[in-house]
Amino acid sequence: MKALNEIEQHKIVAIIRGYEEEDAYAIAKALYDGGIRLVEVTLNSPHALRTIEKISKELGGEMLVGAGTVLDPESAQAALMAGAKFILSPSLNTETIKLTKRYGAVSIPGAYTPTEILTAYEAGADVVKVFPATTLGPSYIKDLNGPLPQLRLLPTGGVTLDNVESYLSVGAFGVGLGSSLVHKTKEVTEEYLEEITDKARQFTSFVKEATGGHLS
Repeated sequence: MKALNEIEQHKIVAIIRGYEEEDAYAIAKALYDGGIRLVEVTLNSPHALRTIEKISKELGGEMLVGAGTVLDPESAQAALMAGAKFILSPSLNTETIKLTKRYGAVSIPGAYTPTEILTAYEAGADVVKVFPATTLGPSYIKDLNGPLPQLRLLPTGGVTLDNVESYLSVGAFGVGLGSSLVHKTKEVTEEYLEEITDKARQFTSFVKEATGGHLS
């Protein structure tokens, strides 16, 4: 499964939330210039499906696009039809997992407790988004990987340049990056896009260090 392999290889899923189609596309290009190869467009963004379709068509050969904040199977289906290759949710909905798998896409539901995380895995999730990861930090991922080494965990929320290496060093499958990489601004300027590219380069450099230089 290409999307799963890409997440395992590149580790970083950059989250684009709240932007109109053209601005979101410009941000995706800036992220690509900084080495990011996976982006998530959240469905609570304006015209999110059009944005997913545009990025998928224009950058699909170079960057994989997923849909985030997917709360139900109907939304998942619409996102997949628009070109999303992976589906992320902030919470656990087993019907959304089933629908995503039926279409051959990567399912990444959100879960927090060990029971929720294992339930997601047993329902067919490819990766489990540990959200919010802010409070418990890398030690929680380490604790989960002890008794449940078969799980692929994607901590999201509170992942920064200061702790991204720590998350990966304790066994995180990858990380979801939100405002620490793409923060909301009123105007998407050239300076802002350059800032995103620079931050992306820093993150990808840190990930290379944490993975022994295997990121490409």
